Amino acid sequence: MVPELGDMASRILAQHARSQRPRTVVALAGPPAAGKSTLSERLCEALNALESDIAVVVPMDGYHFDNAVLAPRGLLDVKGAPETFDAEGLRQDLIRLRANAGPVAVPVFDRPLDLARAGGRIVESHHRIVLVEGNYLLLEHPLWDTLSALYDLSIFLDIEDEVLIPRLLNRWREMGQDARGAHDRTHHKDMLNAHLIKTASRSADWRWRLADTPIAREDVLPPSV
Repeated sequence: MVPELGDMASRILAQHARSQRPRTVVALAGPPAAGKSTLSERLCEALNALESDIAVVVPMDGYHFDNAVLAPRGLLDVKGAPETFDAEGLRQDLIRLRANAGPVAVPVFDRPLDLARAGGRIVESHHRIVLVEGNYLLLEHPLWDTLSALYDLSIFLDIEDEVLIPRLLNRWREMGQDARGAHDRTHHKDMLNAHLIKTASRSADWRWRLADTPIAREDVLPPSV
């Protein structure tokens, strides 16, 4: 286990114990390809290693509108932008998750199929730490700016463009795009969203600076929650 992950997991558990709430919701935000999925899954593993099956991940990508909804609205070409997600649906689920009044079914995104699967994951009552990961969780835009009140803690993954661009190019090539297609999608789609996220997101409780590895080498978290 990366030491920083163990430290972060311990602090989240300590914060949860102090809060005496039924559930703690942690937001992990950052640009596309910053490593949010990797960090959230490894952080979930670290939490569950400290206390068995206490944590679960809820990906924001599950709230993508379907292509059948985006196409008539002229939004298919900008899929991945803030307006192509069901922010209100996410907000309603976050309210239910915080209440922890019973199991909550949440959608997950199937990247190979390019669609969200409804009820793809169940958040059970014993999951007292919910890690929500996604690009726009801290965005200060209408609808999105209502979500922050539903987080108990927030983490922003900070990454330089010089590291981000090669990651995005590689992601698109792995998804079958040729060099031109990968370049266009990276620079004319993802990097536009990344700039928005970097400039229009509210300050997080913790910032995790990412180097050129999936997990940060430089831990810039404060010494205590």
